[in-house]
Amino acid sequence: MIYIKHSALKLFLSILIFSFAFNVSADDAKARQIMEKVDARDEGDNRLSDMEMILIDRRGNERIRKIHSMTKDKNEDTHRIMFFLEPADVTNTGFLTYDYDDNSRDDDQWLYLPALRKSKRISSSDKSGSFMGSDFSYSDMTSRDLEDYNYELKKEMVINGQKVWVIQSTPRSDKTIDETGYTKSIAFVRQDNYVVIRGINWVKKGKKKKFMDMKGLELIDGIWTPTEIHMTTKKGKSTQHKTILKFHNIKYNQPLEESLFTVRRLEKGL
Repeated sequence: MIYIKHSALKLFLSILIFSFAFNVSADDAKARQIMEKVDARDEGDNRLSDMEMILIDRRGNERIRKIHSMTKDKNEDTHRIMFFLEPADVTNTGFLTYDYDDNSRDDDQWLYLPALRKSKRISSSDKSGSFMGSDFSYSDMTSRDLEDYNYELKKEMVINGQKVWVIQSTPRSDKTIDETGYTKSIAFVRQDNYVVIRGINWVKKGKKKKFMDMKGLELIDGIWTPTEIHMTTKKGKSTQHKTILKFHNIKYNQPLEESLFTVRRLEKGL
């Protein structure tokens, strides 16, 4: 009996080791090259924009929020600050993100709630949570680190007249799954400009999927710029909730000081 258990254990461990080795090596070189170009795409600097966040529940009821956003690159890092302008229940709420290029550093995020009169730092364990009641998570508000994923080119196809690559990304660790809330994702990458125009995210909890669709994309100052993004949460074929982001008055190369992107300024407001 002891021998049988020991043999079974050895077989189990062998399967685990083989599976782990396969998972680590299961990375498509062409898919990774494409995603590296997606990551390296010029997204502009010193950007100002006005945003509308439209929240739509399963009954079709809408809530509209207006936001002012500023973004600045600091060396290889990106700093972003957003202030909610209306309606009254979110006025002066602020959100600050430090998106680090260094994969070994966790991105920093703070949410300022005027009712509490203090900023709350978003911990890694909270980043999979909903951002301000939307279908976007806190982790969606930063870019993904390429080294956290294995990539696989599934196929090529045409969407709205544009050739795209369909690339699946699979997290390499449970830590990444816990932080993003996603067990895997599919990205539809336009072949002419390396913009992700559609995405599917498998949510870890609740057997749900999130569907991202880029409904508006314009060339502004030579930069391919999203002007309307839809994120829809579905369970099976049933829509649970939907968020629409619309961007207006987008301007690049604006005179933005580094002092704008601090917790102190977050709490001070516009």
